[in-house]
Amino acid sequence: MRVHTAESQSKLTPRMALDILKEGNGRFIKNLKAQRDLLAQVNETRDGQWPFATILSCIDSRTSAELIFDQGLGDIFSVRIAGNVVNTDILGSMEFACKVAGSKLVVVLGHTKCGAVKGACDHVEMGNLTELLSKLQPSVYAEKETKDTDKRNSSNPEFVENVATINVKRTVQSVLQRSYILEQMVEEGKIGIIGAMYNIDSGKVQFYKDVEYIKDEQNPKFSVSKLKS
Repeated sequence: MRVHTAESQSKLTPRMALDILKEGNGRFIKNLKAQRDLLAQVNETRDGQWPFATILSCIDSRTSAELIFDQGLGDIFSVRIAGNVVNTDILGSMEFACKVAGSKLVVVLGHTKCGAVKGACDHVEMGNLTELLSKLQPSVYAEKETKDTDKRNSSNPEFVENVATINVKRTVQSVLQRSYILEQMVEEGKIGIIGAMYNIDSGKVQFYKDVEYIKDEQNPKFSVSKLKS
């Protein structure tokens, strides 16, 4: 499988980029990895890169986006931070990836049994980690299904997964609210953004339709303006 070129990247739509990732994850969970000559890909990308997607995921060692989606060198921009949260540096990186380098899709990828989410659920404070986990606290407080205060902690798997899902969806909305560049590109149909969850037990990625912002024939009436209302 060859790497993307400027021409092949330019011909992709956000929906096509999403389909490529879904197909790649399908190969991953079936252990049918595409055949690639990685050394050849090193040579083919030495003069430039044309990644078709940008994926924000956690630093968890089990969640390498290139492996999960069965992609090769030069195929995706991989942005990693504990808890898959955003800050200005990450937003700037995404803007570069899409506006300058031509990526067609942004994916906010959470994962099950996330340590950062568990830390936020337990209100952990430790050095610089304190500030990072504070970005997850709104998702902890937004979880309303768990009424018993004794079960609103990391010992309750259901609570943890609820918070992780909320965090992914809030992060998608935060990207659109905090980046005018990305918001406009989505509005114009030049890029799409979607939230997803990786299951570390099965290897399967679940994409969330309720935070799928792709303006195309499948969703012609889409608008992100409601997020700012």
